[in-house]
Amino acid sequence: MLFNSFEFLIFFPVVITLYYLLPHRLRWALLLLASYVFYMFWRVDYALLLALSTLIDYACALMMGKHAEEQRQKRKPWLWFSMLSNLGILFTFKYFNFFAGAAQDLAQLLGVQYATPAFELLLPIGISFYTFQTMSYSIDVYYGRIKPEKHLGIFALFVTFFPQLVAGPIERAGNLLGQLRQRHEFNYRQVTDGLKLMAWGLFKKVVIADRLALMVNQVYGNPTDYEGLPLLIATVFFAFQIYCDFSGYSDMAIGAAQVMGFRLIENFRRPYFSKSVREFWSRWHISLSTWFRDYLYIPLGGNRVAKWRWYYNLFITFVVSGLWHGANWTFLVWGALHGFYLVLEAALATRRQANYSNENSLPKLQSLLRTLGTFALVCLGWVFFRAETLTDATYIITHNISGLGTSLHILLNRDHVLHHQYAYLGYSGSTFALTLLLLGLLLAVELVQSRISLRGRLAAAPVYVRWSVYNLAVVALVLLGIFSDTEFIYFQF
Repeated sequence: MLFNSFEFLIFFPVVITLYYLLPHRLRWALLLLASYVFYMFWRVDYALLLALSTLIDYACALMMGKHAEEQRQKRKPWLWFSMLSNLGILFTFKYFNFFAGAAQDLAQLLGVQYATPAFELLLPIGISFYTFQTMSYSIDVYYGRIKPEKHLGIFALFVTFFPQLVAGPIERAGNLLGQLRQRHEFNYRQVTDGLKLMAWGLFKKVVIADRLALMVNQVYGNPTDYEGLPLLIATVFFAFQIYCDFSGYSDMAIGAAQVMGFRLIENFRRPYFSKSVREFWSRWHISLSTWFRDYLYIPLGGNRVAKWRWYYNLFITFVVSGLWHGANWTFLVWGALHGFYLVLEAALATRRQANYSNENSLPKLQSLLRTLGTFALVCLGWVFFRAETLTDATYIITHNISGLGTSLHILLNRDHVLHHQYAYLGYSGSTFALTLLLLGLLLAVELVQSRISLRGRLAAAPVYVRWSVYNLAVVALVLLGIFSDTEFIYFQF
């Protein structure tokens, strides 16, 4: 079920109404049932896979809990069983064909006849998200950071909680499990704040992201039809498309949970205002970047090792992060590129005997230049993330600058057959202008939001002001929204 669908418009109010009408002892059952219904709107049979993963991790955690923290050798087999089961399921459905194809390519390169089997399996939606969520639970139980959850229903709800089930935020058991047991009373301010956040997330998705997608798809679907400026514009547009799409989902997930009294972790914090790639990753998909930090980077040794090993730890963490996003060489290159960025930043900072602690105290011009430079580096990475193949990505990068002269000639010649296609990426001038206006609005809201809480200010405003804003928001969504049940980008991961 999509947050931007008619079904969810019916589903969510019904669930919320029943949630607050039912006694506390029955609410977990309602939410668990609702979560499975929410998930089964895509495919009923894959709900069985979700249930299997839940049962394995539940049982393994209980078995680990039977042994004291000091007896980790007795806990370890159950941790390994949990990890291998989850990673095995993930590998089978998401990565088998990719690695089988890579093995076949390598065999052909070596002149060896080798045919690999291929499985036609539909990727279960949200599998990477709920797999990482349950893996962190098992690891935390193993190290004694949390106690195993004995209530199967509560644990199953932790795995399947519908607001963040299919695209995060990736929650930690230490944050969410306890909340699932708490009694949440109806709180008007809390409910309205959650609804405001959901509305803003929906606006980012259907008004901004889906409008940008029209133009991005036009160019990236046929990159060799363009040179120069259209490729640059489409890449910048994709940077904002993926941000509005994914942060919009996160806002709706966090807002939906808040309506019911739950606090999910923040997943985005104005990432395009970052002054370094390191800062960008402290603001973008925070739940995933902190997951890799805690469960891969630090166990590898983090920065408490020799310098070369520290650089290796940074690089390999982001290569794995790229692979997490998709079974495609483009994602691996995207992850490796960000790993290279971070290694280079770390090396330069070490050489200057500097650190990142002064990023927020730079002179305004230097701060602006670093922000623009960071955005440019991130956009270079987005080319690989969005392109269908490495060949397409290479064409886009090599023809961004080399084709500027050609594109400017076409733009200045209004009688040129490609003028309209190059000027507005195939769409009308009014649509293009509206898109730029919406991006300006997004940046203005985020800039103001960095200084004050707009939700807080709106809640404190007079009734006529609040309802004027609410009505304006509804009108804007209805008139400007693109309601085509377009899936969120991160659903594919």
